Amino acid sequence: MSGDRLLKFFVKPVVFLCCLVPFAHLVWDGFVGGLGINPLETVTDRTGNWALRFLLISLTLRPLRQLSGRGVFIRFRRMTGLFAFFYATLHFAIFVGVDNYFDFQELVQDIFERPFVTVGFTAWVLMLPLAVTSTRGWIRRLGGRRWQTLHRLVYLSVSAGVVHFLWARKLIETAPVLYTSAAVVLLGYRMLVWLKPGLISRNAS
Repeated sequence: MSGDRLLKFFVKPVVFLCCLVPFAHLVWDGFVGGLGINPLETVTDRTGNWALRFLLISLTLRPLRQLSGRGVFIRFRRMTGLFAFFYATLHFAIFVGVDNYFDFQELVQDIFERPFVTVGFTAWVLMLPLAVTSTRGWIRRLGGRRWQTLHRLVYLSVSAGVVHFLWARKLIETAPVLYTSAAVVLLGYRMLVWLKPGLISRNAS
């Protein structure tokens, strides 16, 4: 079996199923009562955490390709980005449907009056056009350059997501520090590439 066929018919399906594991684990824990004494908080935390993790993973794939010289990494960027949007949408849906009982007046008030909600909502809104335009058809419609410009919104989205996570926790814990550090490294790498575009091409193998 060729490398492309192996990637398409084996590796990608396996990665796809792995990306669904957190959701399956959440559903399973709901059935068996494994969500703890505050199920709503547990579900909200897990979906938000995985949204941010997948965002960071999707941002990691381009540096891995550039630094390793292996194009296979970039083949998973769309999948991980869409799973980030999937978990972020679950996170937001819980906030809308369970926290606010679909009271949109209360929802709008929360968005405008609670800073961590404002930033979290902004992160989700920035992800929305990225998810919609993630297909090859949209790349053709927009053109490669405009599509790439639009998808730089992911940098703002991950920044807003990290700030939302920090404000929501309100305490200095291991997870917020790790996510923030990862975001700083990944965004700093992109800034370095932008300032010195020849650096990676000279050193990549």
